[in-house]
Amino acid sequence: MSALSSRYSRQERFGPIGEDGQKRISQSRAVVIGCGALGSMIAERLVRAGVGFVRLVDRDWVELSNLQRQTLFDEEDATEARPKALAAQQKLARINSAVEIEARVEDLDYRSIVDLAGDCDLILDGTDNFETRFLVNDFCVREKKPWIHAGCLGASGQILSIVPGKSACFRCLVPDLPPRDGIETCDSAGVLGSAIGIIASWQVGEALKLLSGNEQSLCPGLIVLDTWNNDCRIVDLRRSENCPCCVRGEYPFLDGEIRTTASILCGKNAVQLESPQAAGESLDTIARKVAEQGELKQNAYFVKLTLPEHQLTIFRGGRTIVEGTTCENEARNIVARLLGS
Repeated sequence: MSALSSRYSRQERFGPIGEDGQKRISQSRAVVIGCGALGSMIAERLVRAGVGFVRLVDRDWVELSNLQRQTLFDEEDATEARPKALAAQQKLARINSAVEIEARVEDLDYRSIVDLAGDCDLILDGTDNFETRFLVNDFCVREKKPWIHAGCLGASGQILSIVPGKSACFRCLVPDLPPRDGIETCDSAGVLGSAIGIIASWQVGEALKLLSGNEQSLCPGLIVLDTWNNDCRIVDLRRSENCPCCVRGEYPFLDGEIRTTASILCGKNAVQLESPQAAGESLDTIARKVAEQGELKQNAYFVKLTLPEHQLTIFRGGRTIVEGTTCENEARNIVARLLGS
């Protein structure tokens, strides 16, 4: 038995997968959108299962508060504020050198989604916001590309496998973008690491069905789990006759017609903005511009400026996160003052 087949021997011995299914898995390409709690665990399970190519897309960096539930990271990652996608790639490469793992420290939006997801067979949802999910849904329905949604809050979560043309899409479940102030987040409701583990593992189970050639075994409904109150059920979900996406073929999120230029980040007391002032400048130029304003750190991906009451992280391309406020106007004023209006 070769070293490669020995690695996956227990998975191959599972009848529905077998050697043929494992070969399909090893030739598959998956992209994980978000490398936080769900995404980091999804990525690890995919890599351990031998998915041939795994792309990790995340816009954030590791913080101490992540370590309770984000299993790929450690205290050194948090101390160094390493980009999550890069830190995850480094850990996963030591787990399975036979898998090609690509880290992209980027924000998924309507301009980048084709580049980040277009060459993959499957998209897995590790995000923390509805707008990104609506964007992914638009893209996958238009391109007829399967994706697997999951979400977790508190001790509960849900999973939905979406195969365009065959199943309900995400907008059959959630027709309209919920109001920002009407949504609970992990910041307000908390989240248990144990619940994350169950949701992520079930999500990857659905992924392996699809990637191994067992699409007929995908769950046809919405899987809903409450790990605290010991409840698990499958909610029947069928294509909505008036779905704006999979029935009427409307893709406003993918077309850029519906998008926010500022967003409040879950659990960070922070606002993310697009900063035209920095969009065309190199990180070195930005660093020189703000160097005397406060404590400065820089790496290949961002410049981090610490002020008495705020912290700015400015990425290549101008994306900026302002910590210390959840007020969009205040964040914009700080950016304008430091980078120019």
